Amino acid sequence: MNTPALPPLPCYLNGEFSTLAEAKVSVMDRGFIFGDGIYEVVPLYGGRPFRFAHHMARLERSLAEIRIPNPMGRDEWLALVDRLAQALASHQALPLEQTEQLFYLQVTRGVALRDHVMPADLAPTVFAMCTPMKPITAAQRAQGVACVSADDFRWRKAHIKSTSLLGAVLSRQISADEGATETVMFRDDCLSEAAASNVWVVQGQTVLGPPRDHLVLEGIRYGLIESLCQAQGLGFELRPISRAEVLAADELLLSSATKEVVAITRLDGQAVGAGVPGPVYQRLYAAYQRAKREDGSA
Repeated sequence: MNTPALPPLPCYLNGEFSTLAEAKVSVMDRGFIFGDGIYEVVPLYGGRPFRFAHHMARLERSLAEIRIPNPMGRDEWLALVDRLAQALASHQALPLEQTEQLFYLQVTRGVALRDHVMPADLAPTVFAMCTPMKPITAAQRAQGVACVSADDFRWRKAHIKSTSLLGAVLSRQISADEGATETVMFRDDCLSEAAASNVWVVQGQTVLGPPRDHLVLEGIRYGLIESLCQAQGLGFELRPISRAEVLAADELLLSSATKEVVAITRLDGQAVGAGVPGPVYQRLYAAYQRAKREDGSA
């Protein structure tokens, strides 16, 4: 089988700037051997990182959980964002203010001989890149998306944004095989999250989400959706949500860095609510767009 050629997009690896085709890491990097690392994905609108401080706070929490020192301060990360965003805009031959990008960063424990025990005092491997954003299409915005459901078979530390993503890969493939957008997962018959998104349940004028705990990755949109609900006069509640409540929801929503917020209009082949994006989704999506314009990126 042929290996697809990587595009010559700019990237950063351990202090050096090159391209995806040129950058190389050791086969003994613990990120490669064990998935022993942390990542973040920050959306950039017109070169401005959206809710950057929130992403940095989650990065710091995740690194602390697995005992990797943060290799950069927030100002250094922001300078790296700026440089890579400018480089990608130049590569695309576009003014930076006309671009929508994703900044991806990954920090692994570093290079060492294979041993499950965490070696002390390793130099972390730091990789980062900017890529063009692939937003939800206009048709998906207008019609909503179809999803399927599955049991959540992943590990019980989902609050860590780890590069060990095999569980997410397998769960996302379930929906891909069905031609659906996402896999909505349940653990012990309660909603957890989707393979690469958070899931929200609308009951009347209230938006419900699973509690902040170790079974769910607290997406950056957790705090954003809460603030948007408050601004819109909508109720917001985090608590265990049964499968029956999900199936009886007036509306279901997905949120993520790339999807922003989008309506689920079919789940397991059945219509959600009226089968079209509902009024709460419309209000939250409009408020999300205003937040993007107003965010100061820091």
